[in-house]
Amino acid sequence: MKLQLHAETLAEKNFLGGRAEVFEVMGRLQLITLLRCGLYPHSRVLDLGCGCLRGGYWLVHFLNPDRYFGIEPQVEMLEIGKTEILGRDILNEKRPRFSSNDRFDPSEFGVLFDFFIARSVWTHASRGQIEEMLDRFLAFGTPDSLFVTSFLPGKKGEGDSSPDWVGRSHESDTPGTRRHELGWIEQLCLDRNLKVRELFDPGEKQVWLLIAKGEGARPAQTYLKRLVEGMGKDKGKGKGVRDSVRRWLRCTRLTRRFSDRHSS
Repeated sequence: MKLQLHAETLAEKNFLGGRAEVFEVMGRLQLITLLRCGLYPHSRVLDLGCGCLRGGYWLVHFLNPDRYFGIEPQVEMLEIGKTEILGRDILNEKRPRFSSNDRFDPSEFGVLFDFFIARSVWTHASRGQIEEMLDRFLAFGTPDSLFVTSFLPGKKGEGDSSPDWVGRSHESDTPGTRRHELGWIEQLCLDRNLKVRELFDPGEKQVWLLIAKGEGARPAQTYLKRLVEGMGKDKGKGKGVRDSVRRWLRCTRLTRRFSDRHSS
């Protein structure tokens, strides 16, 4: 049975952490996003809030053995992902490792990671939890590591200081989401000497962010430049995408100049 049909069947009796009708396409998007940012088969990836492995399915298949690591506090949902989405053969062949701690703490794995990914995690996480994830990134990321995460943009001043997770979790069955102001996230990154860029993904309600140590942000920026150049060859086609990417690159240059002035 194809993955999408299988997921829809599972969703009839199980909570899979998102809309079942787009299970496959949203999982593919996670792999595509990381590939845009320079993912290799030998990269080590930490998937925060990996759920039932919607994205993990694609990452585990792509990565070399022993290179995928997932953290998911909802043990039941994670077990569905391991047994029903991945399956025993892939688990044995690729040897992904998992944890169910609710502190987003990868220390038990004993390795450093090239990529962190948190799809639809900051859309529920508290401010304190986001700060904690950034601190984990600093502590357990390689010198040029990348953190790719999605969030729901809030208006200026929007966002509360409640320390609790909002939405379904291992402790609650109540749905919900949370918004965060981009400026607040940018300040968190600036305080930690991290670079943050907004990635462009058409059709996404959530906004993807690329947070980088060192020179890690370069692969994504190179991809976007090539995207613009390629679209320029097709006059009239993809103008909206082309203009959006150009605005992104222009903002990137302005942000970098601002950061350089204030860090010197």
